[in-house]
Amino acid sequence: MHFLGIISESLLYLCFSILIGSFLLSIFPSTYRPAFRVSKGFLMAATVGIAILSFVPVLQIILYLYEDIGFTATFTSVLFTFEVGKAWIFTYLVANVLFIYIVWFDYRKKAWYALIGIALTFILILALGWSGHASSYDPVWGFINHTVHFTAVSVWVGILLVVSWFSTNHSNWFNFLKWFSPVAIICFVTTMLSGLYLMTIVVDYKDYMNSWMLPYGQALLIKHLLIIPLIVYAFINSVFVRKELNRNVDFNPIRWTKAESLVVFLIFAATAALGQQEPPHDIRTTLASSGVSKLFDLFYQGTITRDSIVLLGLNFNNMMLLIIALLFLGLIIASYIKRTSNIFSFTMSVLLVFTVYLSLIVSIR
Repeated sequence: MHFLGIISESLLYLCFSILIGSFLLSIFPSTYRPAFRVSKGFLMAATVGIAILSFVPVLQIILYLYEDIGFTATFTSVLFTFEVGKAWIFTYLVANVLFIYIVWFDYRKKAWYALIGIALTFILILALGWSGHASSYDPVWGFINHTVHFTAVSVWVGILLVVSWFSTNHSNWFNFLKWFSPVAIICFVTTMLSGLYLMTIVVDYKDYMNSWMLPYGQALLIKHLLIIPLIVYAFINSVFVRKELNRNVDFNPIRWTKAESLVVFLIFAATAALGQQEPPHDIRTTLASSGVSKLFDLFYQGTITRDSIVLLGLNFNNMMLLIIALLFLGLIIASYIKRTSNIFSFTMSVLLVFTVYLSLIVSIR
């Protein structure tokens, strides 16, 4: 069920992003964006995906509890008394409304059709924030921050995904960057600030490195490390590509936005993995009950007890790994200069993250 939860939640984020991105891009005049085509059928599938995939957390709770009072009674109880169940009912109803709306109205014909689509999708985001972990710990600020966090991600990533995978040409890219670059920066800063708040609900800042010993902390660390290549790609797509377009208006930058979007999907997967792990409110207690992360145990050669503390120090091995990581970072930039395939560039991104991860683990003393 953990693997199912990771896959379903990653795809759920993808469905939201495609809906938001498609509706938002339709609002802008065609001279300020490349031409794109996301069929109504694809948007309908994304809406159905939200209705089905958002049920997986409810199903996980039902399967965890049903042995005590039976499946039917547990199903009814979770659906109508648990906040996650009530949020899913609301999500299902709104998703049906959005599905019917997409069938009846073509969002590409009039801007206000797309605006209504954005409004309905935002209501679904509110439902997601209502059912999230943060809302269960802090009903007001947890809900607000989760909603703001996910909205910012959906806007930024949604536009990126649609122009990367659904564009029919790369015209007007310079005009597109004029408004998308500041939007992406605002969304990124908003995502970082709200994400830091959401993290503190679960993990205290002083326990951040100690949480690496646990599955939750490992997923959180990997998510944060994936931001490194994401920033590199954002720099390439906003600075290098802009300069290239000044020299050559026929330059096609879509392959680089595709590589950036692949890194984003890995971040989605890491975020989904966070939701499947036990939150480490108390590191010592969680270590005693759940044990050390298998991934951490695989690479860390020391002995871990419930009283262990993670401290970092410099040594030859981790310095060499950091140098190798810088080489991989340089290869990402070189792949743009040499116009290599985005698969090569994406592979260098994965190796960059893996090498930085290893350098941190071997620096633990």
